[in-house]
Amino acid sequence: MKIFLSLSLILLAGCTQDQQNQLSRKVVEILDGDYLVTYANGTTTKTWRIDNGKVTSSDKGYYYFWDDKKHYVQVPIMNTFVEEID
Repeated sequence: MKIFLSLSLILLAGCTQDQQNQLSRKVVEILDGDYLVTYANGTTTKTWRIDNGKVTSSDKGYYYFWDDKKHYVQVPIMNTFVEEID
């Protein structure tokens, strides 16, 4: 397993930034699944169920996803819990 990981990192280092981004998007597509996202802060609690979708994050401190009503949702990573469901 360590050899596979090392070889993958070496190959990835030889890729252009665009190729790395494309590969990253493909990995995210593979990771599509069902998730339960819960935001809880004080007395405020909001829960979303994501069916066959994905939850992504950014370095700005937010999770992003589409809810079941096709609304684009952005919630802060702090106080937000993401669970994979079967």
